[in-house]
Order: sequence, then structure tokens, then C-alpha cells
Amino acid sequence: MTDQNKPPLQYVYCIIRCPEPREFNTRGVGERGDVVHTLHYRELAAVLSDSVAKEYDNSRRNMMAHMMVLEEVMKEFTILPVRFGTVAPTTESVVGSVLRRRYDELSGLLVEMDGRIEMGLKAFWYEEVIFKEIIETNPPIRQLRDKLVGRSPEQSYYDRIRLGEMIASAMDRQRDIDAELILSRLRPFVHKTVLNKTITDRMILNAAFLTSRECEPDMDRTVQDLDARMGNRVVFKYVGSVPPYNFVNIVLHV
Repeated sequence: MTDQNKPPLQYVYCIIRCPEPREFNTRGVGERGDVVHTLHYRELAAVLSDSVAKEYDNSRRNMMAHMMVLEEVMKEFTILPVRFGTVAPTTESVVGSVLRRRYDELSGLLVEMDGRIEMGLKAFWYEEVIFKEIIETNPPIRQLRDKLVGRSPEQSYYDRIRLGEMIASAMDRQRDIDAELILSRLRPFVHKTVLNKTITDRMILNAAFLTSRECEPDMDRTVQDLDARMGNRVVFKYVGSVPPYNFVNIVLHV
């Protein structure tokens, strides 16, 4: 078979429950205008588009194209997102290696995810506020800081190291307190929580929540209440609803 006669590669976005053929308005990854459509096995369907590339780099353009397809599909369907950059050799491989072989697993995950969405919340201290708070509420830290005044870095080297360690320890304790306060307010509306790693000293919380669509307004109001209560010392970055990447991210071996 010549290259011109070979079936096109297939870029796979997600798995849904959909017995009827569908096409979507968003165009596929790759900027060629490929139609995004469904491929079926029983009531399961893979959402895919033709592809000329076997691999895609993690550019903002490619990532956004992938995400825009998911956002359109999830307006109507419960989705199981497939890892970015998944390309299958043929439609037959998608049906045989994915939809048919993993039918029970994927069907069960769709039941678990039905009517649920992911919300993301990051919380950060204002840097100047948290350091002032730590020093004012911890007399040993304040006393050691005052002891360093007027001393050269060479004279106070070890005291400065100890002060840094004491501040870091106090911030860890305060982070736990503030994170638990935030989480305790949100738990009534959450089915599952994933706590991702905090990536800066200022970050209090880096969390993803699996919740129901019905609870989304309650989540929104609770975050607004938290912002009103803690906004003088904490910045909230709240995102939703998004595909449930932190709770199910299908890796396909095709």
C-alpha cells in the first residue's frame, strides 16, 4: 500500500458514552481543520480526528486545541479524557485495542464520572503579610530576628540559618492550618480530592476536586466566602469546570 492509500492516523481526545455518530464544531489538533467525530463500539465512542503527525509537542497551541475539543464535548457528555498527544495508527486499532478490549473498564469509569466535574483551587499567601504574621505571632522568631540587627553576615551566619529554619517550620505549620480551613469548608460538596504538590513557599494549597454539576454553585459560593474571609492575606485562583484529568486520564496503548 502506498503512503497515499494508507489510512490516516487518528488523534484521540476522550472516551464517551454515545451510541449514535456525532461530529463536533471544534477543529482537530494540527491546524488542518480536521473534523472531530466519534468512533463506536456498542454504546462507547472515542472522540478523534485524522492526524498527519505521530507526535505532537507540548506547545500552547497544540494543548489549547486539545483542550478546546474536550471543553465542547463535555458540555453534552461525561468524558474520560485521554492523555494529550495520543495518536493511533488506524480506526481499527482504536476499536480493537481500546473500545473492545477495555470495554468493561471504560464503562465502569464512565458510570463513576457520570454527572461529575473537576474544579481546581490554588491558594497563595501575600508574601509580606505572611512573614509579618509569622514574626508577630512567634516570640522566639521575633527575638532571634532582633538579635541579628547590627551584626554582620559573618558574625551572625549560624543564627541566620537557624532563623530561616524556624520561619520555614512556622510557615509549614500555618500552611497546614490554612489548608485545612479551606478544605473543611469545601468537603461537603466534594466526592474526591487530589492534593497536588505546592510549588512555592507562598502556596498554601494546590487542589483538584471531583464534584457533581449540581454542587458547582455551592462550590462557587464557598470559594467566594473564603475570599471574603481570607482575602486580606490569601489570593485564590479558582478554575472550573474542567475535564477530570486529576481523577481519570486514560493512557492508550495502540
